Parts: sequence; C-alpha cells; structure tokens
Amino acid sequence: MRLFSLILAPRYMPLLLSIVFFAWTLNAIAHHPARADLLALPLVFFGGLTTVGIGDLLQKRHSVLRNYPILAHLRFILEEVRPEIRQYFFESETDGAPFSRDRRAVVYQRAKMQLDKRPFGTQLPVYSEGFEWLLHSLSPRPVAKDPFRIVVGGPECRQPYSASVLNISAMSFGSLSANAIRALNAGALSGGFAHDTGEGGFSPYHAEKGGDIIWEIGSGYFGCRTPEGAFCPEKFAATAQNPQIKMVEIKLSQGAKPGHGGVLPAAKVTAEISAIRGVPMGQDCVSPPGHSAFSTPLEMMAFIRQLRELSGGKPVGVKFCLGQPIEFLALCKAMLESGTAPDFIVVDGKEGGTGAAPPEFMDHLGMPMRDGLTFVHNALVGAGLRDQVRIGCAGKILTAFDMARAMAMGADWCNSARGFMFALGCIQSLSCHTDACPTGVATQDPRRGRAIHVPDKTQRVANFHRATLHILAELTAAAGLDHPNEFTLDHFRQRVSESSVLSFADLYPALEDGELLCGASDPRLAALWERARTDSFAPRAS
Repeated sequence: MRLFSLILAPRYMPLLLSIVFFAWTLNAIAHHPARADLLALPLVFFGGLTTVGIGDLLQKRHSVLRNYPILAHLRFILEEVRPEIRQYFFESETDGAPFSRDRRAVVYQRAKMQLDKRPFGTQLPVYSEGFEWLLHSLSPRPVAKDPFRIVVGGPECRQPYSASVLNISAMSFGSLSANAIRALNAGALSGGFAHDTGEGGFSPYHAEKGGDIIWEIGSGYFGCRTPEGAFCPEKFAATAQNPQIKMVEIKLSQGAKPGHGGVLPAAKVTAEISAIRGVPMGQDCVSPPGHSAFSTPLEMMAFIRQLRELSGGKPVGVKFCLGQPIEFLALCKAMLESGTAPDFIVVDGKEGGTGAAPPEFMDHLGMPMRDGLTFVHNALVGAGLRDQVRIGCAGKILTAFDMARAMAMGADWCNSARGFMFALGCIQSLSCHTDACPTGVATQDPRRGRAIHVPDKTQRVANFHRATLHILAELTAAAGLDHPNEFTLDHFRQRVSESSVLSFADLYPALEDGELLCGASDPRLAALWERARTDSFAPRAS
C-alpha cells in the first residue's frame, strides 16, 4: 500500500504518465507496424522523458530531482538563465530578492566546489543608504593556512573546547529529517566544527557519525526531563558526559519566535520522537515559553553551575534573542554577585531562525542580531566580565563578510543555520512547517527524506565550511590582520546617505572596561544598571 501511494503521489505523475504513454506507443507500433513512422516522434519523446525520470530517481546528487523527477528540471533550466531573468525582472530592485538569490547561489557554489567568481564589478547599490564595506590595507598579510579556532571555557570549566569560528546553528531532529541530521553531523566531523542539536534532544542521528555536538537544553528539557516535564539531573548527567558532547547550551529564546513556546501535536509524536525527547506518546509535546528550573538571575547562575558539574566540567552557556536590555544587565549583576558566569553566550538575532512562527513574532518581536550582539558585548565589557565569557552569534550569516562584520561587533564565533541548509540542498521553498519539503531537508516524511544522499551532502556541508573560512582568511589578510578576532568597529563603514559615511565605531559606541561598575557615561544605561536586580528579572521601580 505504501509503494502504491508513493507511485501515485502528484510529484511522480509526470514520470508515471511518461511511462504509460511510452508503453502505449510501443504497444501501438507492435500492433500497427504501418504507423511506425507516425509514432516515431512520440516514442522518442516519451522514451526520453521516461529515461530522464528514472535517471532522476536513481541519481544521488540532487535531492529535488529524486523527489520531483522530470518536474524539477524546470528549476535547473531557470537557474541556468538566472542572470538574464534578473536583468529583465529585478532590474529596478535595489535590495532584497536579487541579492538574497546571489547570496544563496554563493553557498550552493561553494558547497559544490564550483567557481564562485563574478565579473563586471559589484551589482550592489554602493551609493545607497545602508551599503557597507570593509577597509583593506595597503600592506596585506599572508593568508592564514590553519583554520581559525577559539577556546571556550571560563575559570570554572575543566574541559574547555577549541571551537571553529563557524559552526552549525541549532536545528532539531524533528524539524530536520534523519538524513539531514546525519549529513550535517558527518560534515561537522569531516570539517572539524560543531553541530548544535537544537532543543529537540541528542538523537541517534546526531550520535551516528561522531561529529562534535553542542547539546541545546530548552524549556521542555527534552532528553533530560522527568515524566512531569521538569529537569532531571540524573538523565542530564548520563547524556552530557558522552565525549561527543563538547558544550551544553541553555536555550532561553530563539530568533524566529522569542518568548513563544512550542507544541508538537500528539499525532506527530512518533515512537522515535517519544524515545528521543522523553515524552509520552498520545499527548501533545509542549515546550513552555519559559524555564521551570530557575526564575531569577541568581537561580540561573546556580543552574549553570549545576550543569557544569553534572557534565564533568564542560563549557555551559546560554542562547537567547535579546529582549529587554535591563534583564541582561541583571544577569551580569548575578554573574558578579554569584562568582559564576556562563562560559559562553550565543546571541540569536530576530532576523534569523529557520523555524516557523506566527508572522507577528517573526517580523516584530525581539532584537536584531547586530543590536543584541553589540549590547551584550558592551554590557560584559562594562561589567568587567568580557574576558570570562565567549560570545557566539547567529542571524542570517551566510558569507565570510557576514562573519567578519559580526566578529568586529564582538562575536568570537558565528553559527549558521540556513547556510548549512543550503549546503544540504535546501531551495528555500518556505514549506518547512508543512512536512512537504521538496528536497527532504525539513521533513519527517521518510519518503521525502530519502532524497538526501548522505555521503554527497556530507561533502557539501564540509565544502561550504572550508570555502567560507578560506574567504574569511583572505578578507582578514586583505585588512592587514592575522586573525578575524582582530577586526574592530573602525574597520567597517556604512553609507548613511548618498554623500555621508560613518564608521561602525560611530554607529555602535563602545563602553570602557568596567565602566558600568563606576557609572556609565550614558545616563540611560547607568539608570538601567541601577534598576537591574539579581533576585528577579523584574527591575526595581524607577
């Protein structure tokens, strides 16, 4: 029955019809030889389509062709004439569609190890407001040969981790298919970078290939929860001490839908997901908006300390999309008061996130990455804590320029979700929430997920990482630097009008080390620091 329903799926109908018409034509020629000349053209046409369709099913390089034999060739035809299509249909646009297509194309080219060069200069509107660039040096440095890495682990960490400056951002099994998880993790193993599990838990598909893991713990505590949904220390310790898990990340919120919980309906809680997440079948799988293990800044620091001990001293950090700045200042005060700080903080931008969310949450809730990143970096500097805490960031990071800019603004490393999804073959069809992903990336339908050929996509994931870091090394050398952590705000410029340009140092003013402790020069920031409390996220009355 499953095979029958698969054959009759709409996406296979062109192939099925081709086979039917090809067989009918053969039969007609066999019974009416005199009509052979008349039927020769249909025979060649439908025979050719049938050959192409069967070849699409058997090939392993293009997931969309495996899921949409014959039909998907239309996409590749359009891709071949993409520059001409852009010229006629997108000529008047100065932002958005054509340039997002170009950025996505760069990822595809680097993942496939294809030529990513482009002639005739930039197509970006260099004299339009918002255009940005990096200042190069007249004395460039040699291009670094060794991959850039950063050591994560504060004073209380016994197992610090040497992380790549580019890693796979949080995407859960459940949102991504089993083959997608396998390919991402195998790519991480091949390229020497880390793979964040997302809050869906550390699944067998993450463990299968052996790549470095950042285990994300969300408010549902999947994989380390009691039957009632509370945090379970024993289950956490049993998993966290797995040597494949290098760091633990407490998810407070995510860019796609900060402050929004999640519900996986009971009908979608399969036996496999039930076992991985530790939730019962027949009931909705709920991720509450907030955590039950802590409710104040000081309690959060205690929870971080507890996880660090239970994991055997591995780095423990937090991830969030910044909301009310005063709440992060409260966390900084709690770090100082308790003597405990997270080993790292990942700032997720509201413009990022590959998950589905209500439009109001996706469009208008949470702080964009640059604003959140600069505030978190400045707050840690102002509180004298920046040397203890590493900062990661995520939010539509696709290119080496995105990375260089983020690192100038305070990030120690960058995470990318959509970049690695594109490397897997994602065509951004925006059907992630429908379980009908055309490339088998964001689906739990095993018939669609089988389209991902794991060895091929593993190589593409590793290629994208390697090629992006190579370009980052070239950008770094062109700026006269040896490591991207040497980028400063003054290396970058933004056009604010046709005739006016500002340095990022002017756009994002920095705090001095310890400035918050002795009175910030900005009276609004000083007032926020004064009102921030360690016993509650709610501020003191002004």
